[in-house]
Amino acid sequence: MSIQSKAAPVRFEAVSKRFGKDVVAVDTIDLHVDAGKLVTLLGPSGCGKTTTLRMIAGLEMASSGRILIGDRDVTRLPATDRDVSMVFQSYALFPHMSVLENVKYGLTFSGFAKDEARSRALKGLELVGLKGFDARLPSELSGGQQQRVAVARALVLEPQVLLFDEPLSNLDAKLRRQVREDIRAIQQDLGLTVVYVTHDQEEALAVSDEIVVMRNAGIAQIGTPRQLYDAPNDRFVADFIGEANLLACEITEVQGDTATVRIDGHLHQLPARGLPPGKATLAVRPSRIRIGTGSGIAATVAKATYVGVRMEYTLTGAFGQVFAVQDDVDDPLKPGTDVTMTFAQKGPVLLPE
Repeated sequence: MSIQSKAAPVRFEAVSKRFGKDVVAVDTIDLHVDAGKLVTLLGPSGCGKTTTLRMIAGLEMASSGRILIGDRDVTRLPATDRDVSMVFQSYALFPHMSVLENVKYGLTFSGFAKDEARSRALKGLELVGLKGFDARLPSELSGGQQQRVAVARALVLEPQVLLFDEPLSNLDAKLRRQVREDIRAIQQDLGLTVVYVTHDQEEALAVSDEIVVMRNAGIAQIGTPRQLYDAPNDRFVADFIGEANLLACEITEVQGDTATVRIDGHLHQLPARGLPPGKATLAVRPSRIRIGTGSGIAATVAKATYVGVRMEYTLTGAFGQVFAVQDDVDDPLKPGTDVTMTFAQKGPVLLPE
């Protein structure tokens, strides 16, 4: 017996969810998740991402619009008829049951014969790296191992869509990295369709084929991790996907697809992104700021922090305040040092004012 993938696409067509008359949790969104891809719903608390996930699962019913899994309209179907499995933030393991019994539970409930349920459960534990752990109780496992049991329990049902609701939030930093790599490897190896909810930008960048950034019950931008990081649509996405310094600038000239921008007398050329001459906003990642002593924008080191693998600096000047990181930890700059600031040739991006 092997775990089979029945991956199916998910499609939202003008879907809304209202609670009562006044609360709009999800507002007329269109979304397509390709079969075999991992798509992350990312956004701050209250943006609608968890409600969207719960509508796929059938734990919330859409107020309007259509939800399709594969070619089947599941908008009004209960959770039990949707062929999806969900991995919860809390793991939701039965403490009195062994690991094997926890993984078998859904199979037994679904009517599988005892021997087949056991065979599938053992295969599921092997897939998540827990072969030989079947007799243990959840209390005898680490947090990361408990999360893997929850993943195995969902996988053995061979769902068309696998859903994750903040699966790593209860783990420490080192375990989060390991378990997210495990989840991504399993998803790719089995070709699963996965919809994954998190508020952690780094987690989303690390695991996703595509990220859906949500804001105020709607979709702010959809793209690959690199597209969102390198070419955000607006100030919200720029600041939410990784850290970004947002600096007022002036586009002094546009030639073809290249704009020349001026900040405090310093000129920098970069893609115009269709913007005309005039006021704009420049988004600059901390790693794209260059600190030196030559020509550039006058700045002063206000704060210097050593974090092991890099130095973190807060710079102030006529532009306001920026956050910058540098790899040189052996010769750090001291607070109060006057410096100049320039930008890496690739990385800074223009945003509409």
